[in-house]
Parts: sequence; structure tokens; C-alpha cells
Amino acid sequence: MAEAVVTDLETLDELCINTVRVLSMEAVQQANSGHPGAPMALAPITYILWTKHLRHNPKNPNWLARDRFVLSCGHASMLLYSLLHLTGYDLSLEDIKNFRQWGSRTPGHPEFGATPGVETTTGPLGQGVANAVGMALAQARLAAEFGRPGHDVFDHWTYFLASDGDVMEGVSHEAASLAGHWKLGKLIGFYDENQITIDGATDLAMSDDTERRFEAYGWDVQRVEDGNDVAAIDRAISAAKASDKPSLIIVRTQIAYGSPNKQGTADSHGAPLGEEEVRLTKQNLGWEFEKAFAIPKEALGHWRRCIERGAALQAEWDQQFAAYEVEYPDLAAELSRRINGELPDGWDDALPTYGSETGPLATRAASGQALNAIAPALPELIGGSADLAGSNKTLVKGGTPMGRDDYAGRNVYFGVREHGMGSIANGMALHGGFLPYTATFLVFYDYMKPPIRLAALMGLKTIYVFSHDSIGVGEDGPTHQPIEMLANMRATPNVTVIRPADANETAEAWRAAIKHHGGPVVLSLTRQKVPTIDRTRFADAAGLSRGAYVLADAANGKPEAIIIASGSEVGVALDARERLDREGLAVRVVSMPCMEFFADQPTDYQEEVLPSDVTARVAVEAGHPMPWYRWVGEQGDIVALDHFGASAPGKELFQQYGFTGDAVAARVKGVLAR
Repeated sequence: MAEAVVTDLETLDELCINTVRVLSMEAVQQANSGHPGAPMALAPITYILWTKHLRHNPKNPNWLARDRFVLSCGHASMLLYSLLHLTGYDLSLEDIKNFRQWGSRTPGHPEFGATPGVETTTGPLGQGVANAVGMALAQARLAAEFGRPGHDVFDHWTYFLASDGDVMEGVSHEAASLAGHWKLGKLIGFYDENQITIDGATDLAMSDDTERRFEAYGWDVQRVEDGNDVAAIDRAISAAKASDKPSLIIVRTQIAYGSPNKQGTADSHGAPLGEEEVRLTKQNLGWEFEKAFAIPKEALGHWRRCIERGAALQAEWDQQFAAYEVEYPDLAAELSRRINGELPDGWDDALPTYGSETGPLATRAASGQALNAIAPALPELIGGSADLAGSNKTLVKGGTPMGRDDYAGRNVYFGVREHGMGSIANGMALHGGFLPYTATFLVFYDYMKPPIRLAALMGLKTIYVFSHDSIGVGEDGPTHQPIEMLANMRATPNVTVIRPADANETAEAWRAAIKHHGGPVVLSLTRQKVPTIDRTRFADAAGLSRGAYVLADAANGKPEAIIIASGSEVGVALDARERLDREGLAVRVVSMPCMEFFADQPTDYQEEVLPSDVTARVAVEAGHPMPWYRWVGEQGDIVALDHFGASAPGKELFQQYGFTGDAVAARVKGVLAR
């Protein structure tokens, strides 16, 4: 470490801030890639926040009662990495030097799980704002559920830092509207109003009055006109903490502050400053250290005081929680179970089973029954719908609305805000203590793809309920009939898609979703009623846990052909098998509700279900055929849709598009005749 001269407090503040600026621009320069401007502008905000207000423990990044800090403008990642290194997290100077390199712990945009202290994966703008809303909602819910007089075990804050791009993106509007409606007073955001985007000045595309917009949402809004005025920023944070509303602090900054030729310009947004400009910037900032990545000893010492401060804050909270455990041992044990992601004994005992006497039942209806069967045993299962709870069957009976006046409520009403809903659910999952679920129609997956992709990238345990999953929607027409959505989801790494065939598979789908780890689970459910399969004649629905199973075999167990189907088309496959059986053809029906589960099975089980010597295979699903080529092979056929639907009754559409026992039987015979 380089030596520094003795400084007074004001000069020490400036030295600490400039350390972030220089470290950030040098890392970007060495990588020859990145965004130096935002970290240089935002260093004063984060300096006063991280050293004075943020309750965090660098030696225990996962401390339960820590404040959450979300860098929504993930392109400014070097700001966050600089803060983590300087305050003493397990992020070395070598990690900083390896910014954006192979195997680095400092990737181009912050990634949850890759870097200690990173609370969420950000990069797509606006997502972090919505994640922060979800974290604040989780804090409010846990405080209402577990807090007791004299024991405020969940009183932490959630902070986010947003750019001009974040407040332009629609997802931030959706989430901010809900945060104001819910009165999330423990949420504080900073808006970096530097008025620069990649294309140039923001007035090329933006003339919003952001202050009035957030006030209309129900936020308290303050302005700090000089982004270098740490005293004013400090006062604004203190004032925000005194509010019972979510707060936005708009700070007027200059991108790439200190750069003599690029300050305030778009040139510093998405590219290194250049070696000569780095040299000139150091000179302009009064930086006395020529060697790259030099950190003044006195600046590092001041930043590292966060270690001692954080340890004291956690020790104080640990003492408070120990007293809480003594007075409320059952609550403390329940909290520990949920934070650790453990399931209580017998949580799934109440899941229903259905006999053939049940009759036809839509899988969305069966899903609602399953949800309500397990909800009493799983209080962490919290969620809601995008204004479609009645259609999605996702209301917990007896539950009250959560938010605004009752944070202890069970049902979350997201309104018509699919994008915000998905991103808020991610924030709740990231916070810990919850297993969030959301619901809407499958066709609106398009509005939720960004948060689902990020949940998959982070490996979050979230559940997405999608009903109305095919042309069975009927008269609503092609705008509401999902065709390509299942293929899109299945193409996304770490997303598990379960499309149950009947009521019993639906109950098993919920069991599997609750037990699954390593990424989100999608439940794809029918609007229309489907037959309840007679499990006294056909295989047990527990086979769903393996992704695919032999539902109905050929009489002698040696099939000539195999029909593979999912969801509502499994009934069609069984009908086709019966017709072919009457013609003397030996046909096996395989229910494949989850391709991802089946792909993870041992090879011998896959061979048992789909023998390689049976090449006459027909897959049936009322969606795009793309995912099925893997399972039918070169000699197989697929009954699917590579075009949009039409406005007509669902039964008519299934008939017209060939999803009938007769039509599928004909396709099987066609394969056998090759």
C-alpha cells in the first residue's frame, strides 16, 4: 500500500471518495472494458452511506439483520466492488485487478453468489429497483410476523441506487407504484440524476418530472443539487429514515467527475477513459500516487473501520435476538427453519388425491386446492397474482391482503404489473424467509421473462403459476393463446417447467416445486377441464418427480410405438392408445410433465421409459414443437403448433388442429408405416 500524508477530516473524506474513483477507473482501464463514469460520480453518496448509515458486517455478509444495498445500475459494478474491497469484505485487490476476466469474482455486472456482499444480480436496468421493493416487502412481512413488543428483530433498511436508465424502464414504474401503495417506509432509493445515457443527454428521450412522479406514487422525495456535498447527502438520508413512506433522494451528479475531458459526457459511460485521461484525472483530483491500484493507507484505514462497526452492530443484534429466543422460543425456531430453507415434517400430508370418480377438473382448479392444502403448513409460501387470482386460483383461503395496512396478510395483490410482480418476488426470495409464488396467464410470460431469467441465473427458489396454458383458452383468440412460451421457458437454463396432466399430477407438481432447489419452477396449468386419470388402471402420478413415466404400457410390455405427451394432451394420448389397441397395435403412453426432471434421470431409467429400439414415437403438446425433437428422435413425429391459434371454442380448436384421439392415432400409424 502506498503511504499518504496526514489529513484533516474533510480532506480524509475527499481522499476516501477519490480512492473509489481512482480504483474504479483504473480497473476499467486495465480490463479495457466497463463503465467508469457512474462510479466516479457516485463515490460520495456511497461513501457516506456505507461508512455511516448502512448496517452491515463485512466479515459476515449474510448477517440476517443487515441492511440491504442494491446497485440497480449494475453497469456501475466497479463502484460496488471498490466498496466491498475497501470496507473489508472477502474481495481482494487482485480480484479488483481481474475485473471482467475469466473466472473473476468481479464480473462485468454484479452477480449474486459470485461476490460476497452482492445482494442480487443486476444489469438489466430497473430490475434492482424492483428487487429492492421485494426485499423491503419481505422485511415488513417478517417484522409483522415475528416482531413482538420490545423485540424489533427485523427493523433493517433496504437501499437502492438507480440511474437515469433505471427510472426510464417500465419495471421500476410498476415496482415504485406498489412500494408507495404498500407504504414501505424502510425503503430508501437514490436516483443518480447525471442526465447522461449512452446515446447522449437524457433530454434526447426524457422530459419526465421524476420528483413529482414518485410523489404521486406516494413516496417522500428530496433533492440534493450537488452530488459531492456529503453533508447534504447525510442529512437527506437521516430525513428519509424519519419518514413512514418509501423515500427517493434525487442527487444531481456529474458522470466521470474529475475527468478533465470526459466529465459530464456520454464518452465516459460505457468505455474506459483511456490511459492519458486516467493520468490527467488523477492530476485533476490531486491524486499523489502514480502506481496503479495504489490505496492510501489512511483512506483504507478509515474505510476498514466498517469491520469494527459491523461486528459491534451484529453483536448488539445477536444479544437482542438471544433475549427474543428466550421469551419466544417457538417463534425463534420457526424463523430459523425458514431462513435455513428447511421444510417442516408432514408439510405435504394434506395434499389431495383424486379418484376417477372426481370427474374432469381443470389443473388450475386442482392447483388451487393443492396450494390451500399445503399453505397452513408453509407460512413462508407467500404470493399472489397480477389481477387474476380468481382465474389462476392462487388465493389462500382465509388470508388477508398483504401490504399497506396489514403486512401480516397472506395474499399479495400485484395489480396488472407482471414485470414488477416477478422482480418483486425475486427480491423476496433473495431477502430470505420466504418461498414466493406469482401467477398470471401463460401468454403473459412475455411480460415476466426478464425476472424469470434472472431468477434462473441466480438459482432462486421461486414458483411461477401460469394458467390458461394452450389454445384451450378458446374464444379469447391468438392474443391470449400461448404457442411458443413453453419452448422459450424450456430453453432457459435452470428453469424447470412442469405441465401436469390431471389433478393428481398437479398435486405432485406442487410437491416437486416445493422440494426443488437450483432455480425457479413454472407450473403450466389448463383453463379447461381435463379428465382425472384412473390411477387404478394406470400408473401412479408420483412418477412426475422423475419428469416422465410410463403411464400406460402395451399389453405385453413391448411397445411397437410410444406416444409422449404433457398436460391436457395426455388424455388425448390415452384416447389414441385405446383406438390403436383395438386395431391390434401395441402402444405405450408416456406422460412427460417435466423435461428437465427427466433429462436429469440416470440413463438406465430414461432407457426404461423410452427404449432406444422403439423409434416409432409421437409427441403431443398444444404448443411449439421445438422442445420435443430431442425425445422423438429422427424417426418420430410431433403433433404440435408452429403457428398461432384462432378465436373459437377450445374444443373446436383442438379438433381443427389435430389434437384428438383419431388424429394422433393416424400420426402413430404413419410413423409405423415408414
